[in-house]
This record gives sequence, structure tokens and C-alpha cells, in this order.
Amino acid sequence: MSVGDDTVGDGTRAVRAGLPEPVKYEPTLPGPVFAAHFHLPGEPTGPYTYGRDQNPTWTHLERAIGELEAPGESVETVAFASGMAAVSAVLFSQLKAGDAVVLPDDGYQALPLVRERLEAYGIEVRTAPTGGDAQLSVLDGAQLLWIETPSNPGLDVCDVRRLAEAAHAAGALVAVDNTLATPLGQRPLELGADFSVASDTKGMTGHGDILLGHVTCRDAQLAAGVRRWRKVVGAIPGPMEAWLAHRSLATLQLRIERQCANALALAEALGGREEVSGLRYPGLAGDPSHKTASLQMRRFGSVVSFVLPDRGHAERFLGGLRLVDDATSFGAVRSSAERRGRWGGDAVPEGFIRFSAGAEDADDLVADVLRALDEAGGGGGSFTHLRAHQTGGCIVWRLSS
Repeated sequence: MSVGDDTVGDGTRAVRAGLPEPVKYEPTLPGPVFAAHFHLPGEPTGPYTYGRDQNPTWTHLERAIGELEAPGESVETVAFASGMAAVSAVLFSQLKAGDAVVLPDDGYQALPLVRERLEAYGIEVRTAPTGGDAQLSVLDGAQLLWIETPSNPGLDVCDVRRLAEAAHAAGALVAVDNTLATPLGQRPLELGADFSVASDTKGMTGHGDILLGHVTCRDAQLAAGVRRWRKVVGAIPGPMEAWLAHRSLATLQLRIERQCANALALAEALGGREEVSGLRYPGLAGDPSHKTASLQMRRFGSVVSFVLPDRGHAERFLGGLRLVDDATSFGAVRSSAERRGRWGGDAVPEGFIRFSAGAEDADDLVADVLRALDEAGGGGGSFTHLRAHQTGGCIVWRLSS
């Protein structure tokens, strides 16, 4: 039995992913290697020559991520200094003037900034919504299809298998931004993607204290192009960040299980609130994306989105939360939420809330949210406990003061 194959559980794999072969008196996870250069007599034929090219600490992390992305398969992972560095590496290493790329028009808010750069370099950019596999309608003649599913922040889901098959038939490569799901929630390469890309700042490292990203490919030539781009622009991760990220992967399964359970509990509790509209969570049976998500996702993620009546209502709600940080980003062990409209880059209502469920006790987290909603709406409720009870196969939440 090996953690490199698909016969062990996610927790076992996460705990042992990327570890080197045991060496007597050596640590199980070697410490970070801080080096700009290495001893290099003769011809430079070894793996480590210069600090911008490769580093032993990156190697362990990249192997670990590869084992999570595609257990039992031969893949290559390239680590980056941030998620946007990883995104940019795929786009700019694969596209040239005269090419066309298809992007989601409801994806991460930095994508419009990337679009400006792509168009400045003579690349045609087409966009379509994530929901309903709408990108199929603008795929003809494109060289690359960029998928973000679930989308951020709207949480729409598209059929990765269907889009990948259509793209490949049309001669296009496929990249999937898997940040919201993580490899424990979704494996894009198994669904037909050529690139699995993520901001590991989020759920992969999970503590809100590291900026990191990665790209994983099956095709060694595609990976080489991405790695070359990293070398040219110098978007390399620091050794300490890479080591901390690898250490954090050991708790990935524990964190993700708790966060996903909390997100579902929160979504179910929000479903009964009159002031809440536009509630989205792919794990809810009634969510528009649930059917598609359940066919390709193994877990549904930590993010819930919903809309409160207006900006003031949303800000009162956020200000009233005691266990939730008003902060951007998501996927950390501490719950966070924000009014996305404050950034101006997402086409969302003023009262739109993106909520990232952390690893707190579900009872406490849901109670805090419902109390803050009551106070934001002038209801004056004061709840200190919320308990889940199983009744006829359904979860019923009961509040006590």
C-alpha cells in the first residue's frame, strides 16, 4: 500500500503526501532549504543549480500536491508565489498573439485585470457565464478554455467533463481553477482538464497565513512551459512558505471535512430566513448546481453565498458577528465573511455576502450568524446555543437562549 496510489483514504494521503524516503536520524519532513545557489562543479546536470530554478523544499511540496491531485498517476506540479502567479503562468505560457481564450465572465475579480493584459498582447478574449455550460457557445476556434467551478463568488457550477470533451474536440486546451473545491473536493485532471490550477492561499493551506499557488499537469511538455514561465518572471515561492504549506497539507482532510459540514449546516439554517435571498451552496439539494456538482465533486467546499436586503443590512450583519472575521479570502480554519460589493469588481448586489465556513463548532457558528441576522434586522433576538437534531432523516436546528 502506498499513498501514491488510490487505495488509501484522503486523510492518510494528506498526512503522508510528498514525504521523502526515511533516512536514519533525519526528520520525516526536512526543514526548509534557504539557498540562492548550490555547489555546482563541472557540468550542471543535477536538479538543483540556482534558487530561481528549483529548490528541494519545493520538490517535496510539489510531489505532495501531485499525489493529492491525481493519486496513482504520473503528474507534474509547479508551485508559485501566489494563486494569481499560477493563473498567469498557464495563460501566458500557452497563448500568443492571434490566439483566442475563453474565460468565465463571473469568475474571480482579478480575471478582468488579466484580460486587459491578454488583449494588450493581441490575444482575443471571449467570455460567458459558468452556469449552463455557457462557454460552449464561444468555444469555436479558441486555443484555451478557462473554467472556474464552483465560480467565485457566485458558486455556479459547470460540467467539466462536457466542456473538456468539447474543447478537446475543437483543438483547445482546458484549465480548471480548482481553488474553491481543492483536490479533496474535485479532481479536474480526472474530469478531463489539462491543467488543474489553484490559489493554495485558500483551502489547501487553510490558516490564512501563506500566499501560494500551483499548477498540476499530466503532460510533461505543458508543465515544462509553465515551469519556464515561472523561471522567466521569477514568481517563485519562498522556501519557508513552501515548507509551511507542506506541513499544513497534513491536516487538509480534517479541515475540509469540518468546513464542508459547517458550510452545509449554515446554508440549511439560512434557508429559513426571510431576509436572505439568492442563497447558494452546491451541497444543498435544492441548489441549481447541485445535480451537476454531485456528479463531479466529492465534497462541496466551505463557501456559502447569499444576499441581504441592502448594503446597510449587510454591514450591520457583518459588524454583529462575534465568531467570524470580516475579511476577504476564504478556506481558512477561522470563519470569515465579507460584503463583496465593497471591492467593485464583482457583478453582485450591494447586500451580497460571501461566507467562508471555518472549523468552529457548527452549533456556535450557526448561532452566531442567526443572532447577527436578528440584530441586523432589528429583531433583537439573543441566542446563545443552537443544536442539531435528527428527525426523520432531516436535520432540524433548535435555538435556546
